[in-house]
Amino acid sequence: MSDPISRNNPILPGATLGMLGSGQLGRMFAIAARRLGYRVHVFSPDCNTPTGQVADLEIQADYLDLDRVSEFARGVDVVSYEFENVPAGTTEACSRFSPVRPACSVLFTSQNRLREKTFLRDAGLPVTPFVAVRSLAELVTGLERNGVPAVLKTADWGYDGKGQVVIRSLDAASSAWSGLNVPHAILESFIDFDSELSVVGARGSDGEFVSYGPIGNSHSNHILDVSVCPARVSDRVTENAIEITRAVFEKLGVVGVLCVEFFLTKSGELLINETAPRPHNSGHLTIDAHVTCQFEQQVRAICGLPLGSGALRSPSAMANLLGDVWESGQPDWTAALKYPDLKLHLYGKQEARAGRKMGHLTALAENVDVAERTARAARDALRRAGFQTQK
Repeated sequence: MSDPISRNNPILPGATLGMLGSGQLGRMFAIAARRLGYRVHVFSPDCNTPTGQVADLEIQADYLDLDRVSEFARGVDVVSYEFENVPAGTTEACSRFSPVRPACSVLFTSQNRLREKTFLRDAGLPVTPFVAVRSLAELVTGLERNGVPAVLKTADWGYDGKGQVVIRSLDAASSAWSGLNVPHAILESFIDFDSELSVVGARGSDGEFVSYGPIGNSHSNHILDVSVCPARVSDRVTENAIEITRAVFEKLGVVGVLCVEFFLTKSGELLINETAPRPHNSGHLTIDAHVTCQFEQQVRAICGLPLGSGALRSPSAMANLLGDVWESGQPDWTAALKYPDLKLHLYGKQEARAGRKMGHLTALAENVDVAERTARAARDALRRAGFQTQK
């Protein structure tokens, strides 16, 4: 179907928004949408989910149950998604009955690393050097051409460092290829970067574009650990990152929210690592630190409303709370919340597991150094030895 949503024909508060996926990103989208007066229906294979707990209707069915998918799409005015691993057939089925934003074509490109990198490279955008790999012989050829170390990644279904391995010598090629056990992969040059950055942006159907500027990210075990905004980079890098991000939006034709993750090399060059066509973990700090958060921008953009200001109200730092924080029992929330400029966000997940994102802390301060120290100290305080769940 054609997409009728525009600035002249917006989806107004009171309408129903559909969300594919039911994790924390969908939850924070639903909270923003309900604050603006919308209803929210969520579709996923699970029940009592982070999104379902705050949505008006939770539909539990397999993504490949296209009859249920079609029923879901008929009951909403627009559909969006909260993660890239929604099957293409699911969004295509939705698009027969409701507009999907960002479009199915954007999801198709972003959910495969090889398609994504090829598209961006061919669009003239700076990406990490890469080659396609479909056999051990192609892997060895790629390593001989581009050198080691290098990173071998699955082409599909990867996130938080899953589905990738660092190859440090040609001798390791065989074990790396057999370990991934996939028919095709992508080999990327290992970047000796200075820092990792992300730019979250939003684009309306009329081309209006708003971004949050670079956010500085640090990872632990391939999972985002702490983000700071503004990033500790020069004005030149800031302007270049926003310019590249806007170009990504325009080349892909994105209507909605998308994040571009960058490596900043030691020589000051920005290289796109990957894109995510939805709100991003690093952008969670926008809820407390910016005039309009990334989730409200997602609502505004997919509904054809004017975008909000992305202005920074306060320097900030966000620290992820993984299931590891619960390993000694119930975290000491009182100790963390003694920091008066700290915000706690929990996602309603019923089981804490190591590496599972359970929530986040955002600290506001006069500069990012103080904000980061506060966020880390508050997270450390949650793990007070011997603090156990009360019976």
